[in-house]
Amino acid sequence: MSTPAHPLVARARRLAQDLLAPEAERVDQGWVPASHLEAIRRSGLLGLNAPVEYGGSAAPAAVAREVAEILAGACCSTWFVQTQHHTPVQTLVNGDLPVRERLLGPLARGELLSGVAYAHLRSYPRTPVRVTRERGGHRFAGTVPWYTGWGLNDVMLLAGVCDAGEVVFAFVEAREQPGLRASQPLRLAALTAARTVSLELDGLWVPDEAVAPRAPRGRWAATDRRKTLHASPAVFGVAEAALGLLDEDIAGPLRARLAEVRRAAYALADAPVPQEEPTDRPTLRTQAYEVMRAATTAAVVAGGGRAMLLTGKAQRLAREAMFLLVQGQTEESRRAHLNSLAASVAPAHGPSTGRAATSA
Repeated sequence: MSTPAHPLVARARRLAQDLLAPEAERVDQGWVPASHLEAIRRSGLLGLNAPVEYGGSAAPAAVAREVAEILAGACCSTWFVQTQHHTPVQTLVNGDLPVRERLLGPLARGELLSGVAYAHLRSYPRTPVRVTRERGGHRFAGTVPWYTGWGLNDVMLLAGVCDAGEVVFAFVEAREQPGLRASQPLRLAALTAARTVSLELDGLWVPDEAVAPRAPRGRWAATDRRKTLHASPAVFGVAEAALGLLDEDIAGPLRARLAEVRRAAYALADAPVPQEEPTDRPTLRTQAYEVMRAATTAAVVAGGGRAMLLTGKAQRLAREAMFLLVQGQTEESRRAHLNSLAASVAPAHGPSTGRAATSA
């Protein structure tokens, strides 16, 4: 990797080796403990992308990616809870509203932990959460299907769509209150430990001073689209952890391919954003998935029957890989991935297999 000497990378490695990886199987079968997040806070990793003047580190993108790889490879559930925190921080960095001065410092220093409740915006034209203007604030109504970190987070970045077509973001306390009710934690095939719930919003009122930057839905969607087309560092982290379970004669070729895809994906992520998105972005994202899938499958095969035990690392990594296949998924990325999977098993010659199906 390119930044092994950076202090934040060194702290992440110590945290992964001393705490996260040794506890990962136990956490996977229970819940991410608050003590894990406290250890991440003490390491300064919650302020990774926050401005120095607010108590953060303003780390380069390459450092942030390497830290994400390390944490995800050690304990994907813990990584997933803490990674939610960085989007609200960046939202405040890019905005200039009263809520910035109130929250950016505490979030940058890790005094508060934030989650996000906006993935439902990607289901447009469906609008699961609607926002209406009310004197002095806004009311949110509808259902947030997925919210991670319930019971661990202090605040959440909540989003909905108003009648004028704008996306409205606001910071809300992450607790039950009038107009906000959480389900029981969802039992998932992977990352149940991340404490994911659904949220019912019944006229939740949010004052104007808690509203974050708002934007036309189309403008927000264009920015979000660029982010979701990139390969996630967590994919490379889980793949790397799986390769660590293999003999080098098997791991070697896969590790070389992983390094090749990682270099290309990160170079593209660092490139200036063009007017037209190149097709390389979804292609590299899909290639990263393929290497991860091969690595985690190989780890299960190498582990044999022992890999089926819930105490086994290989099965946990395979399930985490399954989760990462759909994390941050959009209709566009889903179709690109499905078409790639269909093409990979199509005959070398003959008629097209046709259009790949999409999930409901």
